[in-house]
Amino acid sequence: MHRDVPDHPTGLLTVRYFAGARAAAGTAEETAPAGRSLGELTGDLAERHGVRLAAVLTVASFLVDGVTCHDRRAPLPAGATIDVLPPFAGG
Repeated sequence: MHRDVPDHPTGLLTVRYFAGARAAAGTAEETAPAGRSLGELTGDLAERHGVRLAAVLTVASFLVDGVTCHDRRAPLPAGATIDVLPPFAGG
């Protein structure tokens, strides 16, 4: 994965982390290669950032270009934005 790559070059997507996912990843945003599934991406992110993020990713919700994505086999196109949303506490 590549960090700080501007303007979504061909073949990359943006991963944005929110709340506990941001804390676990240690960054708010990064880029990653496109053309893989959501499951492959989350596996790579867990490997890159460690067990803390891996735990968050198992319970997180994902938006792909603003649309909820439940299918971990879904392909991720170049230029897409993936939002990682952990469960939120509150009431």
